[in-house]
Amino acid sequence: DGHYFHTGSRGHHSVWDSRLFNYGSWEVLRYLLSNARWWLEEYKFDGYRFDGVTSMMYIHHGLQVGFTGNYNEYFGYATDVDAVVYLMLVNDMIHGLYPEAVTIGEDVSGMPTFCIPVQDGGVGFDYRLHMAIADKWIEILKKRDEDWKMGEIVHTLTNRRWMEKCVAYAESHDQALVGDKTIAFWLMDKDMYEFMALDRPSTALIDRGIALHKMIRLVTMGLGGEGYLNFMGNEFGHPEWIDFPRGDQRLPNGVVIPGNGYSYDKCRRRFDLGDADYLRYRGMQEFDQAMQHVEEKYGVSIAGAHCFAVLYFMTSEHTYISRKDEKDRVIVFERGNLVFVFNFHWNNSYFDYRVGCAKPGKYKIVLDSDDPLFGGFGRLDHNAEYFSFEGWYDDRPRSFMVYAPNRTAVVYALVEDEPKVVNDLELVEIPETVKPAAAEPVKESEPDEESEPLDS
Repeated sequence: DGHYFHTGSRGHHSVWDSRLFNYGSWEVLRYLLSNARWWLEEYKFDGYRFDGVTSMMYIHHGLQVGFTGNYNEYFGYATDVDAVVYLMLVNDMIHGLYPEAVTIGEDVSGMPTFCIPVQDGGVGFDYRLHMAIADKWIEILKKRDEDWKMGEIVHTLTNRRWMEKCVAYAESHDQALVGDKTIAFWLMDKDMYEFMALDRPSTALIDRGIALHKMIRLVTMGLGGEGYLNFMGNEFGHPEWIDFPRGDQRLPNGVVIPGNGYSYDKCRRRFDLGDADYLRYRGMQEFDQAMQHVEEKYGVSIAGAHCFAVLYFMTSEHTYISRKDEKDRVIVFERGNLVFVFNFHWNNSYFDYRVGCAKPGKYKIVLDSDDPLFGGFGRLDHNAEYFSFEGWYDDRPRSFMVYAPNRTAVVYALVEDEPKVVNDLELVEIPETVKPAAAEPVKESEPDEESEPLDS
C-alpha cells in the first residue's frame, strides 16, 4: 500500500479512482526520473506534456477550489512541496540532458513561476497548457449570440501571467471525449449529418457554424498564447466525439459511471472528412492550413551584425488590443506586425469601419475567413489596398478603414512586410540594422466591468 504511494486516504484520488505517488520517496523519484529520460533516449521524443499537474501540486488536487490569484493559495499548507520539487527536478534533468526538449504542464491553478527556469527559482516548464480557453468556449456556445461578450472572450484568452508562455487550444479531450460535443457539433448539431455536402443546399445553422468555427480557432491562435494545439479533427470541424469501448465503472464512493456496452461505434476519428473535396469540411481544413501559413509567413524580422531571425507572430512580444466593442461585437488587436479584425455580430456588417494600427503604410488582406475557398461568401476584395492615416484612434497613433462583414475574421499586413522570393528561397527584405521593438504589455482600451480571477 505504501511502497510507491501515500498510505491511507492521501494515497487515493477520490474522483479519478487512481493511486497517488509519494514524491518524497527516493525510489519514486528514481523511477519517475529514469522513466522520463528513457523515452527521450530510446524513442527520441521531442518532449512531454505533463498531465494533471494541478492535481499533483496540491493536497486538495484542485477539487472544489476556485483559485483567485492570492499567493496564499499557492504557497501554503495545501501545497504538496514534494510534488513541486519533483517537477523542478524532472524539468531540470530533461533540459539539462536535452536542451532542445520541450515540456508543457497542464495546470489550471496559475501557479506562479510555473514557466520560470529552475535556476531562477521556478518550476521549469517551457509552456503552460491554457486550459481555461476551451472550457470558456463551451460555456459561451451554450449562450445565444446576443449574450456573447467580447470583453469576456478577450479576458479569457489573455488571462495569463506576464511572460509566461502558454499553449492555446479551442477544444481538447475534455470537450470531445466520452459523450460530450465537439465545438462543431455544439454549433451545427444534427444538420452536420445532412447538409455538409456541397451538392446540397446549406442551412442557416451550417452557415453560422462554419463561420464561427473559423473565427473561434483564429482568435484563439491570435490571442491565446505562444503555441497553438489542434485536437484530432478540430482543424476541419469533426462532428462527433471520441468514445472508447468501456463498461460501467463504480467509483469508491459508490457512484456508477455508465459505459457504452463496449461499443466501438465512436472509437475513431474521420480524417477522411477533411480531405473530401465534395464536403464543406474541406473548406474548414483549408482555413486551418492558411491560418498556420500566415503565422509562419508574417513575422517580425530581426537582423544584426551576425544574425538574422524571423519571430512568428505567436512568439512576438508585441500584442495590443485596441478594441473590444460590445455594441458592434468587434474585436481588433495587433500581434507582431499584423492587425486582426473580428466581427462577431450575427447580422451587422460595417462599411468604412475604422481600426487602429501602429505602423504607417499600405495594408492588404492576408487571411479572410469569408473566402469561398474556406466555405465563405467572398464579400471582400483581396486586391483592395488600405492606406493608414495619422491621428490617434483607439489608443493607436494611426488607423485605416476596412469593410467588416458579419461573422468574419480578417488579418491585415503591411505590404512592405510581404516576403520576397530570392533564388527560390523565401526571405524577408529588411534594413541593414533593425532593433527589436521594446516589449509592450497586453493592453486593452476599455477595462473589464469586473476583473476575474486567474483561470477561474
